[in-house]
Amino acid sequence: MPNSRENLLPAVDPAYCKGCARCIDACLHNCIEMGNEINPLTGLTPVILHLEDCTHCGLCVTACPEPYGLHMDSITDDYSAVRPETFDGVVKTRPKAASIPSTKIPINPGKPILIKGTYASSIGAVLAGCRHFYGYPITPSTEGAELMAKLLPNLDGIFIQAVSEVAAINMLYGTGGAGLPCMTFTSSPGFSLMLEGISYMIGSEVPSVIVNIMRGGPGLGNIAPEQSDLKLVCHGLGHGNTQCVVLAPATPQEMLDLTMLAFELTFKYRNPVIIIGDGYLGQITGKVSLPDYMIQPGLPDWAVYGDAGHRGNLIASIDITEPDLEARNIRLNHKYDTMIKAEQRSDSFFCEDAEILLVAMNTPAQMAKGAVQQLRSEGIKVGLFRPITAWPFPVDALSKLIPQIRQIVVVEASNGQLEDEIRLSLSKAGVTQLPPISFVRRFGGILPQTHEIVEKIHALEGVVA
Repeated sequence: MPNSRENLLPAVDPAYCKGCARCIDACLHNCIEMGNEINPLTGLTPVILHLEDCTHCGLCVTACPEPYGLHMDSITDDYSAVRPETFDGVVKTRPKAASIPSTKIPINPGKPILIKGTYASSIGAVLAGCRHFYGYPITPSTEGAELMAKLLPNLDGIFIQAVSEVAAINMLYGTGGAGLPCMTFTSSPGFSLMLEGISYMIGSEVPSVIVNIMRGGPGLGNIAPEQSDLKLVCHGLGHGNTQCVVLAPATPQEMLDLTMLAFELTFKYRNPVIIIGDGYLGQITGKVSLPDYMIQPGLPDWAVYGDAGHRGNLIASIDITEPDLEARNIRLNHKYDTMIKAEQRSDSFFCEDAEILLVAMNTPAQMAKGAVQQLRSEGIKVGLFRPITAWPFPVDALSKLIPQIRQIVVVEASNGQLEDEIRLSLSKAGVTQLPPISFVRRFGGILPQTHEIVEKIHALEGVVA
């Protein structure tokens, strides 16, 4: 037989009480006071009950905003909770939401269009189901945000120009936590400001897509193209144990295609996905073909969406106790390992019989491709290996080429950041016998040119111009 109200008294569960004092204000008999000891599990100070004069009215329980923080329960000697999942002696359960899967909707792609890279990424996001954008203007990525500002209001979407990049990334945290596709555009200094928020999102396992159109640095630098954020996106995503899939398109077409892929991957792994392009790629115009479908997003069961089915969900990156935080990191490590095995992507050009291997990504890969074509016409067996994922680095495909290669030349617009990724990835893969590695590097917004790459190969091969 359920307990009658006369046999029940308020009970506090310290793990849920946040010390808001609403119950104190509601009690007519001064039976509740603020505590003076911090709960080590929450860092908060729960209330203390003195229930000798309690009339079992339950007003304090009604005033409590936290489920299970204060509730009516069987009388105990210390007025503590017996079963935190019970109210009035009866077990309460909430309905749990089922995941609603995304669906593909056929569309007529029409004819190819000529658009710049940032526009292509914006269109890819809309086709992928993104209707929420938050960002702060920063050259050379701003045009992507401007197009989203034009498109989303007509699609019942949300565009907010945040007061800063810090604000924008935290808006992504909220919307991604609600299970909704969302994105931002930024550039190198703005990306640096977002790193703390990205760490929070990775720890909380919140999806979002972040497009970083890299520009020259350090500091304010300039607005010209560079590739010097590689160390950040691969190894510096805020504090702690943080990794994201990092996609590196080389053309406006890939800006669209990889943006659509990014939204797929961000929900697949419940993890932010980053797209990196150099400033030139963000601004260059190219022919882009649309897909024959668009995505109608679903709603995951884990989302903090606000309805009854999702109300029991919690998203947070805090674990007060050491074993809990270690368990979270072990779970994240398992996810990272899955990404490494499943998401390596690369492209090869004339690599089947190559003896000299160029490695490049983003726009410099286009210059390297032109160099391969010219050098092949001269009878020099050169190939291009292009990482499409900067992380996880496509080391499996690269490792298979190493035995036939007698020289690697890394082409990049940074001071060896791509070369560092190559060396580190091969070392972790156990590939220790490497051919000589040299490079063609430019800085400050100047990209390596085709003729510079050709001249480098000529010098290595002893070819007299």
